[in-house]
Amino acid sequence: MTENEIKEKLKTYICIEIIKNKDYPLTDDETMMSGGLVDSFSLVHIAVFIEKEIGVKIPDTDLSVEKMDTINLMTERIMQELK
Repeated sequence: MTENEIKEKLKTYICIEIIKNKDYPLTDDETMMSGGLVDSFSLVHIAVFIEKEIGVKIPDTDLSVEKMDTINLMTERIMQELK
């Protein structure tokens, strides 16, 4: 799976399931947690989605603003596991 495919899967899931607005213009570098779009509870749902859909388990210690605040950060973390 390419970085772009991962980004699109994440954006689609987050907009539909978390933000509840499929037309929300989520960008790759938009701060979701520090910007108030996603809370820590929702981040757990995103981690479960990543594990089920992409096959990558994100350790609980990495479910933080520093590592998971943007689509770019999430994708970077996923790609580390896929290498």
